[in-house]
Amino acid sequence: MVFNSSQSDGPFLLAQIRDWARELGFSQIGVAGVDLSTAEPGLLAWLANGFHGDMAYMETHGVRRARPAELVPGTTSVITARMDYLPATTPEGWQAVEFERLERPREAIVSLYARGRDYHKVLRARLQQLSERIAEATGPFGHRVFTDSAPVLEVELGARSGQGWRGRHTLVLDRDGGSMFFLGEIYVDFALPATQPVGDHCGKCTACIDVCPTAAIVAPYRLDARRCISYLTIEHAGSIPAELRPLMGNRIYGCDDCQLTCPWNKFAVRSPLPDFDARPALVGQSLASLFAWTEEEFLRQTEGSPIRRIGHERWLRNIAVALGNALRKADDAGIRAALQARSGHPSAVVREHVQWALAQHAVGSPAANPPYTAPGSPSMG
Repeated sequence: MVFNSSQSDGPFLLAQIRDWARELGFSQIGVAGVDLSTAEPGLLAWLANGFHGDMAYMETHGVRRARPAELVPGTTSVITARMDYLPATTPEGWQAVEFERLERPREAIVSLYARGRDYHKVLRARLQQLSERIAEATGPFGHRVFTDSAPVLEVELGARSGQGWRGRHTLVLDRDGGSMFFLGEIYVDFALPATQPVGDHCGKCTACIDVCPTAAIVAPYRLDARRCISYLTIEHAGSIPAELRPLMGNRIYGCDDCQLTCPWNKFAVRSPLPDFDARPALVGQSLASLFAWTEEEFLRQTEGSPIRRIGHERWLRNIAVALGNALRKADDAGIRAALQARSGHPSAVVREHVQWALAQHAVGSPAANPPYTAPGSPSMG
């Protein structure tokens, strides 16, 4: 059957797109229009406050992020796609399991989404396959695929198309799936019926704001990226502000705290795709063992992983901070030896963070630094 997407066949084509998407591992499909003008004031205020930090590309593109038809001329509708990423083997009570990792200061913590294959690669390939399936039904059409890879207001498009609502931590939340999912988009040059947004179900809950280690969620729905551990360990180049280092704990790539504490994530869905299964080298490993990786080993262990994009220098910088935080908890000869082995590293950034870390054993004591305690589980509003 050949669909005429510009006429009455639109709803039928959308239903077919949803079927094809499920076959490709997507859990939900939505459609948004291209008028995002009401989002522009908030975007401009966020940029004016400097909350984007070093991410200059966000300022460079400015309001084009809120204007799909300018970014890709001819765009009429935006297909949004959701893909869950919790590994199939994720145990019940996984949020508590992850919080417990924060109580083991010598263990390296990589954000859940980054323990498997690079989501950019997974989503982009499958969105392109979905586009090809659409073209088989409609004939050639203008389109462009996005996955956190261009100036696109993904959360805004996701919320407008019914993927969920914008939570206070600024991520999209779904009543049946929490927030442990990726979003991707296909900008298309034909009209599809827009799907309806859903209401906000955060109620009076402020758990994500309360748990943030660095107070990066400065107000409901407003994130100062410059304080966010995910930003600091991934996007930020150079030296990490000294006042934020002790707050990073043993998180070496990303941070999940605001999602771990969210009560809606008890409904998070496991992914059927093996792509997101955790790599053993990135889970439950000691900081010292990962700090010992040569650049060649780093590249080998992170092949096809989103972690590779930060490079070996930032990898060592992040782990040095975590080792310093572990050293503050309890003096450890093994940790000091691991740090001293990198004290002459060619990178000034690595050397600086190593020296800071070595100095931490004299800063605190176990009594002054009690173990991290997970917050209580708030009620959903």
